[in-house]
Amino acid sequence: MKNKIIYDRRDFVKLAAIAGTAIPLMAFDKAMFNSNMPFKNSLEVHLFSKHLQFLDYNDMSEAAAEMGFDGLDLTVRPQGHVLPEKVADDLPKAVSAMKKHGLNPKMMTTNVLDVENKEQRTVLEIASKLGLSHYRTGWLSYPENREISESQAIYGQQFKNLEEFNKNLGLIGCYQNHAGNHVGAPIWDLPPILQATKNVNIGCQYDIRHAVVEGGSCWELGLRLISPYIKSIVIKDFKWGTVNGQWKPINTPLGEGMVDFDRYFSLLKKYNINVPVSLHLEYGLGGAEHGAKEITIDKKVVFAQMKKDLTFLQEAWQRAE
Repeated sequence: MKNKIIYDRRDFVKLAAIAGTAIPLMAFDKAMFNSNMPFKNSLEVHLFSKHLQFLDYNDMSEAAAEMGFDGLDLTVRPQGHVLPEKVADDLPKAVSAMKKHGLNPKMMTTNVLDVENKEQRTVLEIASKLGLSHYRTGWLSYPENREISESQAIYGQQFKNLEEFNKNLGLIGCYQNHAGNHVGAPIWDLPPILQATKNVNIGCQYDIRHAVVEGGSCWELGLRLISPYIKSIVIKDFKWGTVNGQWKPINTPLGEGMVDFDRYFSLLKKYNINVPVSLHLEYGLGGAEHGAKEITIDKKVVFAQMKKDLTFLQEAWQRAE
């Protein structure tokens, strides 16, 4: 029955487009993306298009739709599916291909951080016109030559300026917590920065994999702290292992690593976090995990693994209480 509902929706989108009666996404009041809404029976899952960069816009959209995804989290950045310098020409093509196959063009991953940068402004302006609503920003770091608190004040003002620009376009910018020496890696440093904003058109793209890498068994406290700022989430898994004699996080398919998805999803429901989801597959997939333009394994193997992770994600969400 679930698949029937998905395909009926796609059929409707296609028929409405042909008839010229489809309502553009940008026609909706985008304020609805800024508040938590009642939970649906399933998550809205968008496949990270980095893993399909060996396909053109039409083929990647067809593949994502066939696998059952709601949309694609488009890479609109250097070496991405859409190059920033070609956004005016190529992003409309990508969005058109997605709509053709019944996908929801909502999410994109960018390197945007600076509203004074003309190219970055153009990326956001074009995305807004095409109906996208959520984007991931670029990453920030803490320079060694100034105090962390000083950097936090600077970045708070930077996000405040970016949020104002987003507001005028009806967009939501999302800063990802990424393990390593990045701003936001320990989670606890993000709220002091985001508190400088109105927490409406900018927030956090919460990544549970990176949160567990950095937070270990206290990741729940970090989630509790950052929960009011979460505007989108990333799903992936990992385990610790040795690589050339050194302990490192090793990416795995969902359910084969250290992320406790049952507990995580129960907390998302408890905190009423109902936001777009981007599914990442960062483990060995013949180069697809790294965004390769050419892969070394049969694409059907890649698709099967994507479908497997999507199924795990949907089932884990359903059973979480």
